[in-house]
Amino acid sequence: MSNSEIFYGEVLGTAVLILLGAGVVAGVVLKKSKAFGAGWVAITFGWGIAVLAGVYVSTEISGAHLNPAVTLGIMIVHGGWSQFWVYILGQLTGAMLGAIGVWIGYYGHFHAHLTDREEEGGSRTPGVRAYDEPRPTRERRAATRGEPGPVLGIFSTAPEIRVYWQNVATEILGTFVLVSVVLATGVNDALQVTAIGGLLVALTVLGIGLSLGGPTGYAINPARDLGPRIIHALLPLPNKGGSDWSYAWVPVVGPLLGGAAAAGIHQLVF
Repeated sequence: MSNSEIFYGEVLGTAVLILLGAGVVAGVVLKKSKAFGAGWVAITFGWGIAVLAGVYVSTEISGAHLNPAVTLGIMIVHGGWSQFWVYILGQLTGAMLGAIGVWIGYYGHFHAHLTDREEEGGSRTPGVRAYDEPRPTRERRAATRGEPGPVLGIFSTAPEIRVYWQNVATEILGTFVLVSVVLATGVNDALQVTAIGGLLVALTVLGIGLSLGGPTGYAINPARDLGPRIIHALLPLPNKGGSDWSYAWVPVVGPLLGGAAAAGIHQLVF
């Protein structure tokens, strides 16, 4: 595969991955969405299908790595380091474009979600206050202090309990499983994810989300987290809060370590 094929294939596949994956999160999180409140199971199934779609649209072009941790694991085992950064650049670009697509698709919903007044004072009606004197909403307070805002989770991951060593360990474990499956079942001699391999990887991502996704939101992909986080920081969304850059290293370092560990174990075993 040429560098241009790898770049454009990874852009396309990763953009589809993020468009559908972050899109299902937006559908569940944003108050005016028809999928509002559908829950964690809907999110994990949506991400599984997103992986399947991303793989199938790009595997014949670039091999459908779609994830720097997968690329790292494959190249540790099979070589091809001269094209490593072409894969990474394509994946990061695609992730950013996919995040922009989610913003466009839910444009009105983002603004409605971030500008509606919060429930306060016992009111059960979203956006209706129980008294007349306005106060800063939770979103505005978060935006003022630079804290993670109410829609950051659509774009990137965050831990439920912030214990950095545990958060890194969780990402290592999840990515170890993912890359192990890719290396064992999903890659042909041309370093492409095969059709049946794509299905198995998608089901694995679904399983990781259900089993190990609860602590950190299972980034298991540095590009999936970093690209949309950059877009979140750049988007002109009102009261969006900060992008939580103090945590941003975890979903980059953890998955890369997990991918490298999976490659090392694969070489020892096979």
